[in-house]
Amino acid sequence: QNWTRGMSYCLHSESHLDTGPIYVRENGKLHVVNQGAGSIQNVTPRTRPFRLFSRGFSVELCMNREDDRARRQRTDHFIFTYTKEGNLRYSAKSLFSLVLGYISDNVDHIDSLIGFPEQIAEKLFSAAEARQKFTEPVTGLRALQKFTEAYGNLVLCSLCLRNRYLVISEKLEEIKSFRELTCLDLSCCKLGDEHELLEHLTKEALSSVKRLLLKDNSLSDAGLRRMTAPVRVLKKGLENLLILDLSCNPKITDVGIGYLLSFKKLNCLDISGTGLKDINAVIKRIQTQIGLVHSKVPLKEFDHSNCKTEGWAEQTVLQWEQAVMEAIKPQDNLRSRTAALHFYGKTRRIGEVVKCKPVEAETRASGNLQFYKEKVQNCHLPLKKEVAGSHELKNNKKRALTEQERERTSKQKHLCLTVEDWDLLNTY
Repeated sequence: QNWTRGMSYCLHSESHLDTGPIYVRENGKLHVVNQGAGSIQNVTPRTRPFRLFSRGFSVELCMNREDDRARRQRTDHFIFTYTKEGNLRYSAKSLFSLVLGYISDNVDHIDSLIGFPEQIAEKLFSAAEARQKFTEPVTGLRALQKFTEAYGNLVLCSLCLRNRYLVISEKLEEIKSFRELTCLDLSCCKLGDEHELLEHLTKEALSSVKRLLLKDNSLSDAGLRRMTAPVRVLKKGLENLLILDLSCNPKITDVGIGYLLSFKKLNCLDISGTGLKDINAVIKRIQTQIGLVHSKVPLKEFDHSNCKTEGWAEQTVLQWEQAVMEAIKPQDNLRSRTAALHFYGKTRRIGEVVKCKPVEAETRASGNLQFYKEKVQNCHLPLKKEVAGSHELKNNKKRALTEQERERTSKQKHLCLTVEDWDLLNTY
């Protein structure tokens, strides 16, 4: 009877809890323990509802409590519309839209998009862009790199950052992730010679740039030497450059123009507002070595209104700019403080962003120094004369080529690499 005493003790100690009936099997028979006396009864008692939890127990259903942010951004799975009679009608969204929304919410976890159809990738990019996934500091950069690695210039083929130095400083890594750009406008950004973005211009990721606008960026001969070092020696970097704007950089002298002669594919060049000393010698040198002619009329190629941001990430760049403008917007407490300073006759500090203005004085002093390449037109000649003089034209071309090769070899003999050039090349 020891086990019955222990059982009765447990029952009396926990009498306040409704534990339900207790069954004991003995000698192959099932017995019910009497909770009042602690004895065993063979007679089966009346059945009563079994209670698993206490009377005060309640259950609350919670979904996605640990991820409230994702729950707020998630849209409903139904589309609600109204019929002609004014009744509410709802229809389920397609499986494609549901999956697209889920992947765009977790776009930073994608391993690779190489080989993925670009039509669906564009929709995925726009869905992630609508959720502002690319504006996040770390995950946005990771997601953007996956798209640029797979689709290149489809993400962005032209980038205009004119007078947007704050966007460059805040989103430098994201800007460096863009590949296969054909047009890049960095005018009026005051980057200087040592900026990281100018060093990135010499990388193979931007070897496809054909139009580069660096107007009013405080560049000097040292910056041009660094920018042209891969092209001059390794034949890499900006070797496909067709249009170059270096106007309003008064620190560029005749020595810096000599570095630009390595861009053999240039069709248009603007060096107005630079610190040239012998302008006539520079004009003659550019004409003889690159084949560019001085233009007396301003060229349309240097109209900065033509350069725009184009590609999937066009709205992303606008989101970056809006985020930067919101960050530098003066707060209400600062406004009240400035009002108090104005009331007491004190001057406040200038904490606003100073927009860069191109140096127009140097441009007027040196004049218009824009160059273009003349197109050779031989289509107006008669066909018979072309056939008859084809051998003579070939011989003249061969002679001209040999003379050009001799000039190049003689120039290469005179152009010796300095210690600074070797130091620059060792960094690549």
